[in-house]
Amino acid sequence: MSFEESMARLDEIVQLLEKGDAPLESALELFEEGTGLVAKCGKLLDSAEARIVKLMKGKDGKPEELQFDDEE
Repeated sequence: MSFEESMARLDEIVQLLEKGDAPLESALELFEEGTGLVAKCGKLLDSAEARIVKLMKGKDGKPEELQFDDEE
């Protein structure tokens, strides 16, 4: 499941839980699925951020973290 698909499913889950008419067991299952999707999306975002950040030498010769859009 892609990030976008996961976010769409999370939106569905939130809407279903906000209605408040799901039986307790179903609500718990939805909640568990949602927390799993949140964790997955967090990992995907962390991975994307890691790909964007690059390491460069700073003035003191040590690595310095710069955002991808910074000019060299």
